[in-house]
Amino acid sequence: VGLIQKHPLRTHKTEQQCFERCFKVFQSERSDLKMRIHSLCTVFLLASLGLEVESFVGGARNRVKISELRGRRTVSTTSSSSSLYESGRIEDPVGTESGVDLANAGEATQRLGAMAGPTVWTEFGRISQEQQDDLANLGQGFPDWLPPKFALESLVEAASDIAHGPHQYTRTAGHPNLVNQLANRYSIHLQREVDAMKQVAVTVGASQALYLSLQTLIQPGDEVILFEPFFDLYNNQVKLAGGKPVYVPLRFVPYSDDNAATAENGALTGGTWVLDEQELRKAISPNTKAIVLNSPHNPTGKLFSRGEMESIASALTDLANPNCVVLSDEVYKYIVHAPPKDEKERNGESALCDGHIHFASLPGMWDRTITISSAGKTFSATGWQVGWCIGPERLVAPIHQLLPYVQFCASTITQDALARSLPKADMPYEGYDSYYHYLKAKYTRKRDLLVTALKDAGFAVPDYSKSPGGGFFIFARIGNEIRKALPAECVNVANDAAPGGVARLDWALCQWMAEEKGVLCIPSSPFFSPERAQAGASDEFVRIAFCKQDETIEEAAEKLRRITASPASESDDGAAAAATVAAETAKATR
Repeated sequence: VGLIQKHPLRTHKTEQQCFERCFKVFQSERSDLKMRIHSLCTVFLLASLGLEVESFVGGARNRVKISELRGRRTVSTTSSSSSLYESGRIEDPVGTESGVDLANAGEATQRLGAMAGPTVWTEFGRISQEQQDDLANLGQGFPDWLPPKFALESLVEAASDIAHGPHQYTRTAGHPNLVNQLANRYSIHLQREVDAMKQVAVTVGASQALYLSLQTLIQPGDEVILFEPFFDLYNNQVKLAGGKPVYVPLRFVPYSDDNAATAENGALTGGTWVLDEQELRKAISPNTKAIVLNSPHNPTGKLFSRGEMESIASALTDLANPNCVVLSDEVYKYIVHAPPKDEKERNGESALCDGHIHFASLPGMWDRTITISSAGKTFSATGWQVGWCIGPERLVAPIHQLLPYVQFCASTITQDALARSLPKADMPYEGYDSYYHYLKAKYTRKRDLLVTALKDAGFAVPDYSKSPGGGFFIFARIGNEIRKALPAECVNVANDAAPGGVARLDWALCQWMAEEKGVLCIPSSPFFSPERAQAGASDEFVRIAFCKQDETIEEAAEKLRRITASPASESDDGAAAAATVAAETAKATR
């Protein structure tokens, strides 16, 4: 039963279900699972007899002990979890979840190394699929409602406009109607004339916009600065381009007056994330080719202030080589739900993105910036997959040259639909001055609904009267009460998808809440560099999305309240001790 509770079969909770599922595996053709079960059964049998056992996990030898309560494998903290995959090859004698043979893989796959294996998204995506009927999904960053009515109408209009061939290829660098709309809008945003044909490139979503930008900029060995925590896609896209990620940690500053980890009553407090300019300057070298900036920020919800952006611009001008550019990911720019109070920070009201600062609008930065954005987050249409790059011709022209060899064009219909939607979004909508004003109000209300629920459940959250915020994620701190509720044996469990192959506090909590309590959140460790994640920098936080229906948020709220309201379990002391160690480690790492 303990074995079957390990990935990928652990959601079958009863003994009978476990054995039935195990029997089905042996009847199937899944030889990889058969091998895993045979090998691990041997380990469990010997360990249950009290013998000292070592097992191979991801190519590394780890001591194994058996938990009496759940029978889960627990990796000894004295074992070298950092050695997992350190050779860049997966050498697991019982097979891997990904089935990737890195030794014989192509160069791009080899550049990913261990990252070619299972990830947080495959792991928690699987859980969301297997338990979707009884799961409040606050993990994955997509809205669970329809796009606005005018966008759906535009989609139908575009698909029906046979005269303009909407079902065939369009211009590779972008549908003429869309690039003209984007050029007009960014001319307002950036207060300069943007050339629709030469300075705009339309891509299959913002992820491809970043991918193409890196592919046209980076040579093997070039360094790319990432502000940590970061959206995990950045790290691997840099590696795919042959670059080397260089991490600049954002500094977490608690709200408590003395900046200690706890307030006077001993409860963990929320805080804000700030850029350390000196850390940035130390990270810049002659090999620095790009800086990836994301504001509003995923996963923290941070808005980079004008002063912080000016610090980035200053460091770029003073220290970086002339070919170093900023890749400014601005997909959440219309979701600024807590704009800065300082008027000089409130930029772009006329362009309907109050509180957002376009990095390219700073003095001297247009020529050194590729601005990246998309329609998915703004119009609740992540499946449309329309993104774009805006920048000087010298940076956009190479993207134009590369585009035909990646795909002939982004979807003609969705490009045309977006071009038709943009003017309509500026019009009054649902009693608001525009769709953008409506969107901001909608997310502000949902944010407040989730903040209340998280506080009640024992999480520490940002105070949006003190910290400007944007996007639709809350980077919540794991409070003491919820740490105590987590069974101690869930922490430091071997998991191939977790950084370093070990589920630390953040991962263990999210997995336990999803499988046992019916609430899906995302652990913070994938948003940190592997070294800092394994050192405990991510132990204190989880990412929680509020781009969900009110009913979903309310269901999650009720389930979260039950966690800390339930009677203390026998494992509380152990969990609390593990949580204390994790908190101290994270504090020291910061």
